[in-house]
Amino acid sequence: MKLFRAAAKKSLIGLSRLFSGATVLWYESQPDDSCQRVYFANHTSHLDALVIWSALPYSIREKTRMVAAQDYWDAGPIRRYISKKLLNAVLIERENPSIKNTPIKVMIDEMQDEFSLILFPEGGRSQDGTLGEFKSGLYHLCKKRPDLELIPIYLNNLNNILPRGKTLPVPMLSRVIFGPPMWLEMDERKESFLNRARNAILKLKQIEETYEETDI
Repeated sequence: MKLFRAAAKKSLIGLSRLFSGATVLWYESQPDDSCQRVYFANHTSHLDALVIWSALPYSIREKTRMVAAQDYWDAGPIRRYISKKLLNAVLIERENPSIKNTPIKVMIDEMQDEFSLILFPEGGRSQDGTLGEFKSGLYHLCKKRPDLELIPIYLNNLNNILPRGKTLPVPMLSRVIFGPPMWLEMDERKESFLNRARNAILKLKQIEETYEETDI
């Protein structure tokens, strides 16, 4: 079973890289498996978390878990197997979370002192590719764990590879840009922090646009 799971995981990574054609850029940051991180990104496709996870080096990937919607990833045996057995995802109940088991508590309990997380502060996928306003989850997570290192990520063109409403991806080129680390500052207000985090991704988008101009 272990060998089958390892082979399935390798296949999943290979398919993710094949369909996304992702070029990976670490801008003013680098991979680091010595600390717990929260990788947060813009969200336009169901492929987003998988592409980020696949872009990480092996030692980091094995200690990084994507945060995903339980109603989507727990629907059907294939998605359930991928999310739980291959990706070790942290599944969040979006519709009826209990007071004793809030999404923030689930994330903190699941990451313990070992795992990093991949999450999308917009909450849902953007329909037109623009970066929406951030919900408060990232802030409340950092209030509970201010030691977490935050890495902004900009994903380019994944919305065209697997658009909203489509089930089969169309192979295209994309880019994953990991930005410089940031932290929640002492006594920083929620609105200020969320704006700063959102602007970190928008800055990476501007960097991506300069790369596109260079490619032309």
